[in-house]
Amino acid sequence: MTSMKQELSTNAYPGRGIVVGVSPDGKKAVTAYFIMGRSSNSRNRVFVEEGEGIRTQAFDPSKLEDPSLIIYAPVRVLGDDTIVTNGDQTDTIYDGMKNGETFEESLRCREFEPDGPNYTPRISAVMHVKNGKYSYEMSILKSNHGDPSSCQRFTYSYENPKAGEGHFIHTYMHDGNPLPSYEGEPTLVEIVNDMDEFTKLLWENLNEENKVSLFVRYIDIATGKYETKIINKNK
Repeated sequence: MTSMKQELSTNAYPGRGIVVGVSPDGKKAVTAYFIMGRSSNSRNRVFVEEGEGIRTQAFDPSKLEDPSLIIYAPVRVLGDDTIVTNGDQTDTIYDGMKNGETFEESLRCREFEPDGPNYTPRISAVMHVKNGKYSYEMSILKSNHGDPSSCQRFTYSYENPKAGEGHFIHTYMHDGNPLPSYEGEPTLVEIVNDMDEFTKLLWENLNEENKVSLFVRYIDIATGKYETKIINKNK
């Protein structure tokens, strides 16, 4: 198990990232989602609350260029399920699960983003918190090492996850041209009890130049009630 401080401070550009896990006291289901940007269009964003979830929004609407891959709802809640993704596949998962599909089934109609030559992976997660029980799943859809003719699909399921442990998946291995897609299983990372401490740890270790926004949510496994923190670089 590694620390999020180590994972973030040593990588100038992980891109977009999702963390899901359990607090050390075993009482909270934990998730975090962050966005970064290299272009002015990507950096011109903030997170805003929308219902029980959040949406990305242009900080300065007059400077918004192409909204197609940067304006979306990263977080939506469907009953006892919390969906977190890096694109509009949040809506695909929401609609699919609402119609009886599983998390994995709902993503079969989607691929990586059409932003060649990067072909940014679509990363997604769903947290199931119901009747004092908690499990989660994570997914990545990516090109075959930059070849867009082949989509690789990976889904990871975590039943009865262990207290204090989480998993971290992000879009890029590191900065580059083109950007290399994430490789391997979601990284096993340490979670902390205090939401403010965890939020601060994540935000302070994201690359100062490239970080844009951060969302953190702690859900009480016994009651389903949650607390949310949002930090935007643009103010």
